[in-house]
Amino acid sequence: MAAAGSGRWYRGMSADNVKGLVLALSSSLFIGASFIIKKKGLKKAASSSSSSSGVRAGVGGYSYLYEPLWWVGMITMVVGEVANFVAYAFAPAILVTPLGSLSIIISAVLAHVMLREKLHIFGILGCVLCVVGSTTIVLHAPPERQIESVTEVWGLATEPAFMCYVAVVLALVAVLVFKFVPLYGQTHVMVYVGVCSLVGSVSVMSVKALGIALKLTFSGTNQLVYPQTWAFTTIVITCIITQMNYLNKVLLDFLSVNHLSMA
Repeated sequence: MAAAGSGRWYRGMSADNVKGLVLALSSSLFIGASFIIKKKGLKKAASSSSSSSGVRAGVGGYSYLYEPLWWVGMITMVVGEVANFVAYAFAPAILVTPLGSLSIIISAVLAHVMLREKLHIFGILGCVLCVVGSTTIVLHAPPERQIESVTEVWGLATEPAFMCYVAVVLALVAVLVFKFVPLYGQTHVMVYVGVCSLVGSVSVMSVKALGIALKLTFSGTNQLVYPQTWAFTTIVITCIITQMNYLNKVLLDFLSVNHLSMA
């Protein structure tokens, strides 16, 4: 009975949802590991720059770009992001997005082993809640709506309600970047994390749209001829660059990788 019951949710998922699930899990593994590798690279770059004229990332420097270990972490993150990107092409965002929280658990475990960072009781509780929440959403994820063209996604993305949300998010990001980052960025982790989280909330729609566009293109319906595809591509690239910049600041300015659990 238990075996039969445990298999019902799997049989109830579409083949595309299963592919998206596997890709999202793989993405969390790579991204979680990348935080640790990048942290070690940033710490190494910071120690090197402290004895030279370099300026560390937390105060606007980019000396970490010369550190090979940071690039290993960056490549690992890129692999994870690509897997996550492809997952959006197969499964609904409500299934893929929550699974990203599993990277927190991977980071926490590796930070404990490799960086000697102790995970306190509230951190453990947070990891448990991540697992419970992600599992609950995956088990009840709805079937994905069939999209015939990237212009259909553009129509949804330009609805007044979503546009109002984007305007509010961009206003908040601007306030954080231009007012709070110079004053409190190096002392309050929520400033950097707030920028990353807000930008990430906007990028989900664009990542999903771009994934659908590529999936349709590879299926024989060319979506690259639509300007909407390139508009979504531009938004995705801009969001990724912004998030990478402020994630590096979080990793260097704050000792614990577990700060990333809030991102």
